[in-house]
Amino acid sequence: MENTIENEIEENQGKKQEKETKILDFSKKAFFGVVIVLLALMVMTIILTFVIPKGDFKTTIVDGEVITDYSVYIESDEKGGVAIWKGLLAPILVLGSSDGIGLIMLCIFLMVIAGAFQLMSDCGGMSSIVNRLIKKFKDKKFALVAIIVAIFMLFGSFFGLFEEMLTLLPLIIMLALSLGYDSYTGFLMCIVATGFGFASALTNPFTVLTACNIIGTSLMDHIYYRVIILLVMYGLLLLFIFIHIKRIEKDPKKSPTYESDLKKERNLDFSEFKYDEKKLFVTYLIFLLIVLTSILVITSIESLRSLTVVFLIAIFLIGGLVAGLVSTKDPKFVFKSFLKGFISAAPAIVIILLASSIKYILVEGHVLATITNSINLFIEGRHPILVIIAVYILVLVLEFFITSSTAKAVFVMGLLATITTTISPNLLVLAYIFGDGYTNVLFPTSPVLLISLSMTGMSYFSWIKKSKFLILGLIGLILGFLILGWYIGY
Repeated sequence: MENTIENEIEENQGKKQEKETKILDFSKKAFFGVVIVLLALMVMTIILTFVIPKGDFKTTIVDGEVITDYSVYIESDEKGGVAIWKGLLAPILVLGSSDGIGLIMLCIFLMVIAGAFQLMSDCGGMSSIVNRLIKKFKDKKFALVAIIVAIFMLFGSFFGLFEEMLTLLPLIIMLALSLGYDSYTGFLMCIVATGFGFASALTNPFTVLTACNIIGTSLMDHIYYRVIILLVMYGLLLLFIFIHIKRIEKDPKKSPTYESDLKKERNLDFSEFKYDEKKLFVTYLIFLLIVLTSILVITSIESLRSLTVVFLIAIFLIGGLVAGLVSTKDPKFVFKSFLKGFISAAPAIVIILLASSIKYILVEGHVLATITNSINLFIEGRHPILVIIAVYILVLVLEFFITSSTAKAVFVMGLLATITTTISPNLLVLAYIFGDGYTNVLFPTSPVLLISLSMTGMSYFSWIKKSKFLILGLIGLILGFLILGWYIGY
């Protein structure tokens, strides 16, 4: 009798924990670790504004539009750094800057998709889709992993998708757990794969297309080299994933997400569904297909591309609620579950604002142009290989402060187009996309990386430590491709 009571207590606790499972489940340790890193970067940036001379690039007003001439740098005689109160309040003040509207939309986007996927998880929609995939590929698990990695890399390489893949990360994590792997594997298959594709760009409109247009070269010129790079990077990531899978199959405790996965695995019992399993599968399959089709269509139409996040907010808000209502016919459950996910994104909003404040401080301190101009002057007259590596490092430095790929393309390629003559435009573009793309999955100023790590159940430092061999291999290949590119006349 006593054992029965104890079992019932444990079962009830398990059910309670399962009901409290959140899509964006931030551990206090991981959250505060990220906050401390970003606050330290903020303080360092504030100090830099007092140390580095002030300056700006020349601007003119043409037909009411401000045009910046990146070839003309004007040093200021003004002394002192950014106002301390502005530096400390940067995470709030940045919302009133030129980047403010984009940040607000990103925050709303994250909260809405968190709500939609929380509902999808709570009603069983996610489980139903994963259950079907497991049955179909039960004897071909490695093939399924390879296919998923390839799909996400192509999303990044062709369409420049990255932030949008946060919407699919919960599903891929659950799929990885269902295959007997871990959340870390799901993170690699989804976010890291997209980041690799984004950086090994073939037609990415935000990086390679923009950079080619600015510097005056064709997107298709010598594209074979970027195709080779994409295939090699695919092989590197797939090899790393398979080695990790083999390791955790022998000892699951070697997984960096082992403890957090124990909680998530409570949702992997597909034997019973609260609602009609067939209806759940069909409804949410249609919902996800609408999402994917919308992403591809919107990002393919230039006039709509800048409104991608706005369209996705509407699609996830309306589509997520409709899918939940169709599947459950229980409005109270639907809105309660959606609200739980919506609120769970609050810590991610804090991370986004802290990360975005770095650029704001540099701009307000009038030192961002000085940093860029100094690195650019170093490039002039150097050996071509040194120049191309310096360009790569320049983009890496700017990535800490300017997360927008298009903004960096205009900023960097505009400068290089005016002064660099020893390096081919194609190789300059390659150095740019390497420096811009891979940092999305490496730097602590990438909001998408920090948010996806929180979904995965890893801290930033655990990710870097666990992936050090992947990162070292990546750096080696990047430098190798840049140097080889110069020797073969790319």
